[in-house]
Amino acid sequence: MNSALLPTGHVLLQIALRTGVIYLVVLIGVRLSGKREVGQMTPFDLTLLLLLSNSVQNAMTGPDTSLVGGVVAACTLLLMNYIVADISGANRRFRKFIQGQPSLLIHDGTIIEAHMAKEHVSMDELQRALREHGISDYHQVALAVLEVDGSISCLKYDEIKPDANTHLVRRRFIQKKQ
Repeated sequence: MNSALLPTGHVLLQIALRTGVIYLVVLIGVRLSGKREVGQMTPFDLTLLLLLSNSVQNAMTGPDTSLVGGVVAACTLLLMNYIVADISGANRRFRKFIQGQPSLLIHDGTIIEAHMAKEHVSMDELQRALREHGISDYHQVALAVLEVDGSISCLKYDEIKPDANTHLVRRRFIQKKQ
């Protein structure tokens, strides 16, 4: 039988282990790159992703270019992705580690510049998101949040019920009492 179609069990196990390690390294690398890069791909990000996938291909399969080796690598990636998604669904701490957590960009009409810098969100990107929500000025925004998927969600003051028990209502009430 042709060895290009049927590699040994040792070679297949090695491919599975290499693929698992590469999956974890790339997952951590993408996570560390930040929310904006993952959520809104620019041509630079797409180019990086394509080159990254090509560069790690040989590290996953090694010298084995067989059909079965490729299938083992693909199945390992799918299995790793399923396991990570399953653990993320069940474990909140793991989910926060893998997905991150939302970041507050505007609070009570004030831009939080430290969070903007930490998340690598430019004023142009923030203003574009505000325009997409039909908001002309950040002073109209009660809350703007960079979500874990890279999108920016906004909540205007007029969208908050005056009698709602929100932090903004409580904050204004406390400020009036002082």
